[in-house]
Amino acid sequence: MVDYRIDRRSGVATYVQIVQQTKQALRLGLLMPGDKLPTAREVVEATAVNPNTVLKAYRELEREGLVEARRGLGTFVRRSLGAAPADSPLRAELEDWAARAREAGLEREDVAALFTAVLDTQFPHRTAEGDPS
Repeated sequence: MVDYRIDRRSGVATYVQIVQQTKQALRLGLLMPGDKLPTAREVVEATAVNPNTVLKAYRELEREGLVEARRGLGTFVRRSLGAAPADSPLRAELEDWAARAREAGLEREDVAALFTAVLDTQFPHRTAEGDPS
């Protein structure tokens, strides 16, 4: 099960946050094919968002082929993403690094910017043709 956390100050649309958090859970192996997503009502009760927002996010995930709605049963995961299990040794290393960054006085946004810069050097963006941009 995924527990959605909505950051209303982030500037990111709520439905996009739900999509991103679902994809993250799929990448980490927290959601597996066959797992049921929380109902729209459960998400609304936990996050106080509009039910249509949850349904929009679920439709987007369905459009991407990640989930499927089964009438009267709910929304279920069709496939997973990536190969970064939540219990990966790399996660422990990353947690240690993040703790050191906090101890060094970096704010969350500073850490995110630093990590993104490193990601961009290690995983260059690709154009539609597949060439690095």
